[in-house]
Amino acid sequence: SDMGMLSLQVSCLCGSAPCLLCSCCPSTKNSTISRLLFTFFLFLGTLVSIIMIIPGVEKELHKLPGFCEGSGSVLEVQTHINCGSFLGHKAVYRMGFAMATFFFLFAVIMVCVRSSKDPRAAVQNGFWFFKFLVLVGIVVGAFYIPDGAFTSVWFYFGVVGSFLFILVQLILLIDFAHSWSQLWLRNAAESNAKGWYAAFCIITFIFYAASIAAIVLLYVYYTKPEGCTEGKVFISINLILCLIVSAVSILPKIQDAQPHSGLLQASLITLYTVFITWSTLANVPTQTCNPTLLVRNGTGSAMATQSLTTWWDPPSIVGLVIFIFCTLFISIRSSDHPQVNKLMMTEEGPARVGGDAGDVESSLHRAYDNEQDGVAYNYTFFHLCLLLASLYIMMTLTNWYRPDENFQVLTSPWTAVWVKICSSWAGLLLYLWTLVAPLVLPDRDFS
Repeated sequence: SDMGMLSLQVSCLCGSAPCLLCSCCPSTKNSTISRLLFTFFLFLGTLVSIIMIIPGVEKELHKLPGFCEGSGSVLEVQTHINCGSFLGHKAVYRMGFAMATFFFLFAVIMVCVRSSKDPRAAVQNGFWFFKFLVLVGIVVGAFYIPDGAFTSVWFYFGVVGSFLFILVQLILLIDFAHSWSQLWLRNAAESNAKGWYAAFCIITFIFYAASIAAIVLLYVYYTKPEGCTEGKVFISINLILCLIVSAVSILPKIQDAQPHSGLLQASLITLYTVFITWSTLANVPTQTCNPTLLVRNGTGSAMATQSLTTWWDPPSIVGLVIFIFCTLFISIRSSDHPQVNKLMMTEEGPARVGGDAGDVESSLHRAYDNEQDGVAYNYTFFHLCLLLASLYIMMTLTNWYRPDENFQVLTSPWTAVWVKICSSWAGLLLYLWTLVAPLVLPDRDFS
């Protein structure tokens, strides 16, 4: 019987996702469990990155084998880089590189998988123990990358990936607000109770009130009466754009084309845009216009206008919370918003169930394969989303700061400012498109 137990455990480690979780989950889709486990890998990598950037741990990182040795010589040329500078920053970059490589590998393997009958689908939904070993192997390998130009080159990969993930987060928030709005309006119609409508209005009001309060605080703290022109322009443009998309969302023609579009979605997008604006202003490299600016030199001491415990700023913490919410939502979402499904490459509505539905109902604690007829989501696109997420969290944990090895300081570049503000504008245009698409393209079916 011991041998039987052992073989069962081995088959679970090498087998499919449901085998790992069937005993503790209610009736669950195979596709959802696989996505959750990949997301868990991403969160594990994020946790390791957070630990590495804690000042006490950062001081000990030079003991890692291979992390410092040979890092000074690139192509046999001795570059005399001080290995002791920004070790936490470099460690987070290597973790980000390892996670991005892991998800890129799976994105390539899973190109054009159409159903779970494809042999590659078994790799997507199983072999979790081996996947974990592959991830650990890539992480260890990443710490042996020579220092040289790696950090400065990978910074730009991080910037591009983060720009795209900010847009992915915005699409997910549109989808979340759409589902939320539909649920409450359905409840209101079914129960004929005014309470649902009241709650709907209160939540929308809270989101708008928080946005207005945040904009006022941004004007107070991140601008000065004279100077700080960029900050004033950024806040003002985003305020005007948010007013425009809010007005468009309640136009009669838009309401006719999309009865479920409304102020709840617009208020959540406005709040998110204000957050991106705050995050942008926190990267402005002018000390007088940015109270949260931090300049850190290579010896680990920090110069800031406030007392410093860790070198995390508030936008990073809020960004981490939004990141956790959005990556979990990628894993469990099953949407009926047509434009969002086209953008996110997922099937509409609840994923199709392969096999007899009675089998599913017969067992409470059972995970079932819902992808026999066709996949519920595009495997490659899902892995690309997690790849972008790993780049985004890498940039968030390092505050988008770039090490200047020559001067042994860590600075906030204007690149980060322009990328963030442009992503907020692109996001608002994307939201505007989801509203007007049915009017602009009347021949296409968006129902």
